[in-house]
Amino acid sequence: MAKGPKGEKRHADTVQNAMLIGRIATGEVEDPPSKVPNRAKGGKIGGKARSEALSPERRAAIAKKAAHKRWES
Repeated sequence: MAKGPKGEKRHADTVQNAMLIGRIATGEVEDPPSKVPNRAKGGKIGGKARSEALSPERRAAIAKKAAHKRWES
């Protein structure tokens, strides 16, 4: 079985997957909760801790490098 973006099991067949999603939307089938519900929360905490640990000069260098990569053709 294929896995969704959060690791949940979904059908590999497009039609079966569409039917399952329709059943979840109408409340006919319960969607199982994620095994890792706080993943995004942990990422936000880690990003804040990293930004506090970096010096302003290092943060600026990282930002310049990211901007350069975004805008180069």
